[in-house]
Amino acid sequence: MNEPAAASAAFDKARTGLWASLQKHLSTVYAAEKQFRAATAFTTEFPFSAAALEPQQLLDYQHQRAVLRDLFVDETSQLDSLVKAVRQKSYAEDDKKLLFLMILGYMDVAATIFTLLDTHRPSRMDKDEELEEAATKFERVRNFVRLNIRGLGSLLPRL
Repeated sequence: MNEPAAASAAFDKARTGLWASLQKHLSTVYAAEKQFRAATAFTTEFPFSAAALEPQQLLDYQHQRAVLRDLFVDETSQLDSLVKAVRQKSYAEDDKKLLFLMILGYMDVAATIFTLLDTHRPSRMDKDEELEEAATKFERVRNFVRLNIRGLGSLLPRL
């Protein structure tokens, strides 16, 4: 097989694999959203008073929040690694942009779900440094991907 055809085949395989992976991750995120929304069905007003909840409602909420939070932290770490891997591949720039566009689409959808951690919460909550770090990293990765899609990636310091 000649070199351009081999590179094209490698890219096609990567694109197909990324598409399948992102669909799987999206299914997981949607399932976590559904469970989290069910655990917050006791109110439509946010932030809410945790003291006004029944003990079981509060336990259910805390459990589902922990599940969504841990998923966010894990997804952010995986996305950071994925973006670094795409950046280091020897694909053509337009091919990298296509992969980054796929990642950005996933990130934008996932971000709408992960913002529930900020909006659907009790009025008083302990500071969560790991969650704050993940949120900062998520935005940094998303901004990096956006800049690479625009072709400005070479102007950024390395992640």
